[in-house]
Amino acid sequence: MANNEIIEKLKTHLRELFQFDSSDLDFGIYRIMNYKRKEIETFIEQDLIKAVQKEFERYKALNQKELLEKIDEKKKEILKLEKELGEKILKNGEIEEKFKDKPFAKEYLELKKQLEEIELTENIQTQVFNDLYNFFSRYYEDGDFISKKRYSGKHYKYAIPYSGEEVKLHWANYDQYYVKTGEIFKNYEFDQKGHRFIFRTSIVDVPVGNVKGDRRYFVLQEDKPVQIENKTCTINFEYRPLTDNDLKKYPVETKDGKVKETGIKQDKLNPILKDKILSAIKSIEPKTILSETQDNKTLLEKHLLKFTRKITSDFFIHKDLKGFLERELDYFIKTEVFDIETLDTEKEKYLAKHLTRTKVVRNIGRKIIEFLSQIENFQKYLWEKKKFVLKTNYVITIDRIPEDFHKEILENKQQLKEWEELGFGQIKTKKDINAKKLPVDTKYFSEDFKERLLEQIGENGNIDDLLDGVLIKSENWQALNLLLEKYKERVQTIYIDPPFNTGRDFLYKDNYRDSSWITLMFNRAEIAKKILIDKGSIYIHLNEECNYFLREIMNEIFGNHNFINELIWEYRTGGAPAKKGGYAHKHDTILLFSKNIDKFDAGFNKLKERIYYEKSFFTTQQDEEGRYYAEVILRDVIGGEVLVKMDDVLVKISCKPVLNVSKECFHFDTQKPEGLVEILLASCSNPGDYVLDYFLGIGTTVAVAHKLGRKWIGIEMGDFFKEFYYDKGEKKTGVLGRMKEVLNGKGNHEPCGISKEINWQGGGFFKYQYLEQYEDTLHNIDFPEEQRAQRMLKFFDDNAKTEYLMKYLLKFETEGSPSILDIKQFENPFEYKLKIISSGKGEESVKVDLVETFNYLIGLKINKYRFLKENGRKYVFVLGERNNRRTVIVWRPTKDINLAKDKETIDSVLNGYKPDEIFVNGDSFVKGAKVLESEFKALMGV
Repeated sequence: MANNEIIEKLKTHLRELFQFDSSDLDFGIYRIMNYKRKEIETFIEQDLIKAVQKEFERYKALNQKELLEKIDEKKKEILKLEKELGEKILKNGEIEEKFKDKPFAKEYLELKKQLEEIELTENIQTQVFNDLYNFFSRYYEDGDFISKKRYSGKHYKYAIPYSGEEVKLHWANYDQYYVKTGEIFKNYEFDQKGHRFIFRTSIVDVPVGNVKGDRRYFVLQEDKPVQIENKTCTINFEYRPLTDNDLKKYPVETKDGKVKETGIKQDKLNPILKDKILSAIKSIEPKTILSETQDNKTLLEKHLLKFTRKITSDFFIHKDLKGFLERELDYFIKTEVFDIETLDTEKEKYLAKHLTRTKVVRNIGRKIIEFLSQIENFQKYLWEKKKFVLKTNYVITIDRIPEDFHKEILENKQQLKEWEELGFGQIKTKKDINAKKLPVDTKYFSEDFKERLLEQIGENGNIDDLLDGVLIKSENWQALNLLLEKYKERVQTIYIDPPFNTGRDFLYKDNYRDSSWITLMFNRAEIAKKILIDKGSIYIHLNEECNYFLREIMNEIFGNHNFINELIWEYRTGGAPAKKGGYAHKHDTILLFSKNIDKFDAGFNKLKERIYYEKSFFTTQQDEEGRYYAEVILRDVIGGEVLVKMDDVLVKISCKPVLNVSKECFHFDTQKPEGLVEILLASCSNPGDYVLDYFLGIGTTVAVAHKLGRKWIGIEMGDFFKEFYYDKGEKKTGVLGRMKEVLNGKGNHEPCGISKEINWQGGGFFKYQYLEQYEDTLHNIDFPEEQRAQRMLKFFDDNAKTEYLMKYLLKFETEGSPSILDIKQFENPFEYKLKIISSGKGEESVKVDLVETFNYLIGLKINKYRFLKENGRKYVFVLGERNNRRTVIVWRPTKDINLAKDKETIDSVLNGYKPDEIFVNGDSFVKGAKVLESEFKALMGV
């Protein structure tokens, strides 16, 4: 048998690859791995060893002891024969040449050969396990496979994939998805025995000279580590690099008792954090609850582990792990297993063994790769699947709502309270309602109210035509992926102001800050390009930390021939603080790309806008606030020229335009002025065009788009999506609150930005939606087909069982999980539920909006809704169009349904409509109806 030490070393590494060290975690992919731990353990402990042994079966012979005994006996026979013949037959254990053809000599030589083969096979088996360990340890780092193509040479350690390009931008995670879920879990909450515990996190910068490395850790906030109010205990963390002072406060010791300064793991800090937290909690009850022990760990320890791992885990998903590892394995074998340079020096009898070693490493390596890639592909499958719409609500100003709703609105205390909080004053009478464009939010009203309102609004025109915009609460790749079918090639302008690559604006994997950020941007720009209309364009707002990366990324996705210009926004005057080298940083960069330069409107729109300057720059014109400005008449971005009117004189400035607009009123650290966004949107879009921002932040893009009469789509995942959010204890207006103020035209912040300049009066209608997130998808995976699989496996031989385990286990056994698609729940489509954890408030059971989800999946333009109760059940009809076809979708519970009466109901609603296609959930007698469930499943990607 091969060397046990190297076998155990390989097994230990495989357990790391399959994340056995995370058995305490019950979320995400860890939960799934824990659920199938037994099967994975069997593969590592038994199947792998069996597979190697099987590969060497043809080299098996008698055991070594028996062979040695037989060789000894044969030697005695030969010595006896030597005496009879009087000649020497054996010399130094070898047969003399003239006796080699004799039967006794052949028998002796065959026994020696078998002994050599046993010894060689043992050695080769040890080498095989060592080869496998060396290979798989190369690419795995902290839960991810990093695609670094390895060379064995001393001078060049890594290679990059290259196809003859003149210039190639490459980064470590280029062939992976960046899973941006960490932001969701910055706040973490759980309930226990009537108490609520909240872990709240701030991302903090530390002066460079004071930190020990770039890696970030969770430590307690110093000034207010714990806050207790009633039965809510808030524990405040900072996520930042460690300082010299931290090493004293959080000492992690080495084996020899010294304090570690590098290579510290968060899991080692958690026990110290636990003690500090418990010391900071003065109230007996919450301290007692957190100190309760189960399975040798306190409740606090368990939640600290989940919390810290949730934010820092699952950052990358490989798009083709199997292909990558198989290509790397082939290269590894050719260069480091079967080294062609040794062929001349090896004896021929050893050559076959090295060929065998090569084949075994390849065959066993591929088995391990198959198993690993099944898990990675399952994550990819869950990431790429279209996500459910969880909740849909509408905000509409009261001037667009029929008067027969006004009394009901006026009696809604929650709505009245929100209006007051937003600064619209106290609303008490119908006169108060009619005097203002008050935004009504359907979330404060019954489902019946929302349905009646939608029906009546639809009488005045098509719903999607009447909507001014859509807000989506979601991680942006997931949102773009769901919106793609509906908005493909419909958006005129994209403006994004993404998190800059500072390490402060987003959480990133240790040592992969640039690569994480590039992957984040690349993944999303790829899909966003598909949403742009052919003549459309995209603005990307950047700073000096990342603009050079983005230029290359956009060149790769859009093509450098579609690059339009680099705009410079000067946002500070000469008094800006100096950075390194004594120079002040005074500007950001805005890159502008077209989707198709041949269809791009090079002349842009004629504007009458203002660009503000310092006193010394060109103009003496001043506005009412004393700011100096020039009026823009025409901007030719391709030529890098601006035609401006200065003191009634037209001047063409042949330089990159400097956009300087001197503050807004939302006090959001990275927000951009409305005047800046106005110039960009007004330049390359017209009223009625779609504008998209998938890094929405505080919502400046959609606020400006709305005021300029553009339709808009905004995507944001942070806490500031809501009406109000808290930043360091201060209550601030979020995206929803801001857009409600925009619709009203007044409030805590309006008129703001460009409102006075364009005489904005308010009014509008938008919907906002919450989407299922990747972590929710993982959380709702179960194994409904497990028992059927176990019964089936009883009839499989060992080879078939191994094949099933390596290729089909996860996909087959999870079929029918709620987040994949539980067709049984379509029996009552209005009660389809998921367990949601992405809110950060623990697990919540939430009804899924299947109606809106399917509308997105088929790319439906929504014209009308019809709601009714008939035959003891609710019906929802969606009337719309897609691909120039009149489309109808019918939803209703199907349990115990009378299909004949059901057909009468459907026919009565659709009388005279004559759709080109109709989808109905469940069975129906409707002529030509398509089965909704099968279409849903296919379009969702499951």
